Amino acid sequence: MTAETLTTPVSWSSLSARFRPLFEEIAAGAVQRETERTNLHREVRLLADAGFTALRVPVELGGGGVSAPQFFRLLIELAAAESNLAQALRSHITFVEERLYANDAGWLRRVAEGAVLGNAWTETGPVPVGGVSTTITRDGGDYLVNGTKYYTTGSLYADWIMTGARTSDGADVIALVRRDAPGVEVIDDWDGFGQRLTASGTTVFRNARVPAADVLADTGHPPYDTGVYQLIHVATLAGIARAAVRDVAAEVRGRTRTFSHGNGTRPSGDVQVQQVVGEVSALAFASEAAALRVAELLEDACQAHRELSQAEADDAALAVEFASAQAQIVVTEQVQRAASILFNALGASATRRGLQLDRHWRNARTISSHNPVIYKSRIVGDWEINGTVPAFVWRAGDAPAAGSNPTTGGNISPAQ
Repeated sequence: MTAETLTTPVSWSSLSARFRPLFEEIAAGAVQRETERTNLHREVRLLADAGFTALRVPVELGGGGVSAPQFFRLLIELAAAESNLAQALRSHITFVEERLYANDAGWLRRVAEGAVLGNAWTETGPVPVGGVSTTITRDGGDYLVNGTKYYTTGSLYADWIMTGARTSDGADVIALVRRDAPGVEVIDDWDGFGQRLTASGTTVFRNARVPAADVLADTGHPPYDTGVYQLIHVATLAGIARAAVRDVAAEVRGRTRTFSHGNGTRPSGDVQVQQVVGEVSALAFASEAAALRVAELLEDACQAHRELSQAEADDAALAVEFASAQAQIVVTEQVQRAASILFNALGASATRRGLQLDRHWRNARTISSHNPVIYKSRIVGDWEINGTVPAFVWRAGDAPAAGSNPTTGGNISPAQ
C-alpha cells in the first residue's frame, strides 16, 4: 500500500447520493426503535453490506478509499439519522485506522468483505485504570481467553470482538475473538438514560478459543489513536445537533396553535420562534465545522506518517490529539444547549414520549460523560501555557502521567 493508492478521489456528491437513501431509511425508524428499545442488528448489517464500514479501506483491498474528512462528513450524517449507530461503530472505525497505520492488508481485506468489529477493553472493580485482569493462555496452536469486560460498545452487533488480554509472562496482546465463538457471551445490560441502543454492555470470555493468527501484539498503535476515538464522539455529537435542527424545524413547521402573547398567527411566522431555531442551527453548524477540522488534521497525520519525517509525523499526530480535545470542550456544551433550547420553540405537547425529542439531549449528555470534558480543558490549558504533552494512551496499570511519551504502546482503555 502506498501513499498514492491509499485513497482515490471520490466526489462528495457521489458519496452522498450513494448513502443518503440508506440514512433516510435508518432515520425513519429511529423514534420507534427508541420507544421500543429495538436493537440495531439489521441496521449495522445494512451499513456493512452497503460498504460504509469499509469506506476507509483502500480501493485495491476492496474498500472505498475515501479520505478522513469525507468519511467523517458521512459519519455525521449517519449520526443525525441514528446516533446509536455512529457510537456502536466507534471501535470498528478506530480499528480500521489502526490497521491502515500498520499497513495490515489481511485485516483490511476482512473489513472490505463485510467484517464488523466491536470492542471489549474496559475492566472495572479493583483493576486500576487501563489495567488488565483478562488472561490469554496457549492451548496447542491456539489461545484461550478468559475474563469479563464492560462498556463493550457495539460488540452485540459485531462479527469480531477486540479485547485486551495479558499473557502469563505479563505481555499485553490484542485478541480478535469471533463473537459467535463458544465461550463468548455478550450481555445487553447497558441501562444508561441515553444512547440506549449502542449495546454498551458486558462481554464475558470463558475459554474462548482464538487462532494464533488473530492475536496481535499490543504495540504500534497510531500516535493519534485517542484523537480518533474522541473525533468519533465529536462527530456523533455534531450529528445529534443536526438531528435536533431537523426535528425542531419540522415540529414548528407543522404547528398551528400559538399563544396570545406570541408574535404571529402561526408558530412558523413567530420571529422569536424563528430565532430559537436559528440558534439551534448555528450551534449544529459550528459543531460540524469543529468535527470536520479535526478530520482534516487526521488526514494530514495519515499522510505525514507515510510521507514525512518522524518529527513532522509526531507534530501532525499531536495536532489531532489536541484538536480533538479542543473540539470536545466546545461541542459538548454546544450540542447539549441545542438539544435543550429547541423546546423553547415548541409547546408542552413536544414533550410527548411518542416524539422522543428528549433523546437528543439524553444522547448528547451521555456521550459527553464518557470522557469528562474537565480533563480535556485542563490538558489543553496546560499545553497552551506550559507546552505539556500528556499521555494520550493509557498504559496498563498506570495513571496517565503528564509529559510522558504519547506514542508509547500499551493496553488501551478508551472509556466507553
